[in-house]
Amino acid sequence: MSEWRETTLGDVLTLQRGFDLPARDRLDGPYPIVSSSGVTGYHSVAKVDPPGVVIGRYGSLGSVHWLTEPYWPHNTALWIKEFKGNDPRFTSYLLRTISHDGSAAAAVPGVNRNHLHALRVRVPDVVTQRRIAAVLTSFDELIAINERRIDVLEGLARSLYREWFVRYRFPGHELHRDDGSAAGEPPNGWPTGNVEDFLNVVGGGTPSKREPAYWNGGSVDWYTPSDLTRSSNRFAHESSDRITDLGVQKSAARLFPPGSVLMTSRATLGVLAIATSTATCNQGFIVISPSDGIPPTFVYEWLSDQESRLRSIATGATFKEITKGAFKRFPFVMPSVDVMAVFTDVVSPIERQIATLECASRAHARTRDLLLFRLVSGRLDISEIDLGDLLASEAA
Repeated sequence: MSEWRETTLGDVLTLQRGFDLPARDRLDGPYPIVSSSGVTGYHSVAKVDPPGVVIGRYGSLGSVHWLTEPYWPHNTALWIKEFKGNDPRFTSYLLRTISHDGSAAAAVPGVNRNHLHALRVRVPDVVTQRRIAAVLTSFDELIAINERRIDVLEGLARSLYREWFVRYRFPGHELHRDDGSAAGEPPNGWPTGNVEDFLNVVGGGTPSKREPAYWNGGSVDWYTPSDLTRSSNRFAHESSDRITDLGVQKSAARLFPPGSVLMTSRATLGVLAIATSTATCNQGFIVISPSDGIPPTFVYEWLSDQESRLRSIATGATFKEITKGAFKRFPFVMPSVDVMAVFTDVVSPIERQIATLECASRAHARTRDLLLFRLVSGRLDISEIDLGDLLASEAA
């Protein structure tokens, strides 16, 4: 087992505050601007060469961002100026254990680099650091591969939707328009009306937080908008909080079945996900539960395509909200049963592949995080890890 030494974080690395860059001074370019929440834009100039590690500067330490290209660290973040001979990738994982360890240090508002530099840490020699980083990076790469495959599949689903239901060039309707409709217009005979005429729209609610019987031992997924914004998945696989059956009965929360499409309707507007189980949510959503003959993918892509128009109907002075009433009055064109049935047959395999890849990535992330805290703390000896066997078991 390698030797570990106890020291301060400041002895391992040097953190530096990022650089101010007002929106008016930004010029379009290839270099990412990295703030506390990650890449928030691009600029024509980079301030720092890779490899790069950036963490939040306000509130909790938040996410740790790894950069392999030149970048501009924003002044809302801290970046590693010196690695002091340590493996850069290892230091990114080390910071992740600090930012999520639940200690007081990780929850101090406006945390400063001097405070962080004084934190006590344990680190191994650089050879062991590289071996630890290699194991953890392998899982990040598996997740990245899945994300690229998902992007391709989502692009395919989006292209099919737009070709069939925006350009109206679906099979049998590309060239011959016997119904007399013009190119780029819905075929004659497709019903038109408002959302409420075709879709099942429901809202959410929050059981009293002061009543333990509504929460303790809950088994019903109860989604909040942060569940969607945090994961950015196409599918809502599980929520951070769960409520009891009594909690459902005693609040405005209503159960919706698998295949329901969730859309955030307050503050952060238009974030989407498809439910994979019977669940419920708080007031921050509009939920479209399944309708006969209308696949979730169609609803999902339709909402995505209408994002800017939906934003235009949002109201509110303090924060913008799309009300259920306004949404129900939103215009909607219902494709024919035959066309929708063919579209369902085409996109269903795509949806299943996306769901499978997302589940695999969640499993990879759980394994990585389990190893992360044990390896970076030294509680698990890296020599006990057979990376080939570990990755093979993940792929099985």
